[in-house]
Amino acid sequence: MISLAGRDILHDWGKFLLTGIGLGLLIGVTLTMAGVYRGMVDDGMVLLDNSGAELWVVQQETLGPYAEPSSIYDDIYRGVLTMPGVAQAANVTYLTMQVGNRDREVRAMVVGIAPGRPGTPGWPPYLVAGRQITRSHYEAVADIASGFTLGDRIRIRRNEYTVVGLTRRMVSSGGDPMVFIPLKDAQEAQFLKDNDAVLQGRRRTSANPAFSRAGAPGVLDAVIASQSRNPSVNAVLVQLRPGYAAGEVAASIARWKHLTVHTRPEMEGILVGKLIATAARQIGMFLVILSIVSAAIVAFIIYTMTLGKIREIAVLKLIGTRNRTIASMIMQQAVGLGVIGFVVGKVAATFWAPGFPKYVLLLPGDSLVGFAGVVVICALASLIAIRTALKVDPAAAIGG
Repeated sequence: MISLAGRDILHDWGKFLLTGIGLGLLIGVTLTMAGVYRGMVDDGMVLLDNSGAELWVVQQETLGPYAEPSSIYDDIYRGVLTMPGVAQAANVTYLTMQVGNRDREVRAMVVGIAPGRPGTPGWPPYLVAGRQITRSHYEAVADIASGFTLGDRIRIRRNEYTVVGLTRRMVSSGGDPMVFIPLKDAQEAQFLKDNDAVLQGRRRTSANPAFSRAGAPGVLDAVIASQSRNPSVNAVLVQLRPGYAAGEVAASIARWKHLTVHTRPEMEGILVGKLIATAARQIGMFLVILSIVSAAIVAFIIYTMTLGKIREIAVLKLIGTRNRTIASMIMQQAVGLGVIGFVVGKVAATFWAPGFPKYVLLLPGDSLVGFAGVVVICALASLIAIRTALKVDPAAAIGG
């Protein structure tokens, strides 16, 4: 039996190949969109993994340091350390800002880490070059995605920091590279007011009639002194002792310290279910639209090819070829077009994914699902052409 699909492809293989490449680029965009979503989820999971925390102690009734502002006193960690089941507790601050380096700026998440050693919650768990922070001021460890190198001088607010270490895949939930600095410096960058604001605050406090009464000077001095301190952090990161359940320890801390405590599953739900939920729906809509467009392109191409060989189909029907065989040949052509398109799309997505500014994660499972989807879409798209072919009158083979 003559293979109508194979014969037609060989007869006009150039057109068929170019069509497959065009479809493949569209499929490549679809796979990339799925990879962008996977990359966003992975960024969130990496953020939690790299924090080294099992519990996040944050301001009461807030979603934590990654989803919304949280401010608590920096001495709270001492009380948290006394709670049963707590092995380590460390303060941390997070601030997304522009970090300057010579003539350029980088959008980064500045992380203030407490004094300690590698393994302390909040510290980068590994380095690819250089060393960890050893001084209490003006040293930084940066993710290599920031473009900084060892020895670079970077500016954060009013101070300059020397990059002493480089790490990899330390990013915020939005994909911004992290820059780690000492906690005191980070508190100053995030919470301390500038000199003019402090001076104006002191003038306002001094002019307050409440401080003109007897005994007010001592209170005034205390208020002015408090304006020069920065006793706030965004969260306390907690590691647990073996054998203790995260939920029970979290409930105990929340009850006795009057704070909100999130476990790892809760933080995952916040990052995936709240932070990137809108972006996920947006990407989902793009995937649906791209699938519809791909189906329309395949349907149009196969239909056009079928119309171009109406006489051949009529001859096949005239010599007794069953409708099932003709339908199978057309469907094979459509699926073949889809296979070529998928191969081109997968290669294209793999090639251009590293060039995206944010992380694109192409999972083998998504590729398998995508391949199955392409085959189904192409099979369904061929139904219009099959319906047209089955209506061909065998007499058209001997017609003029």
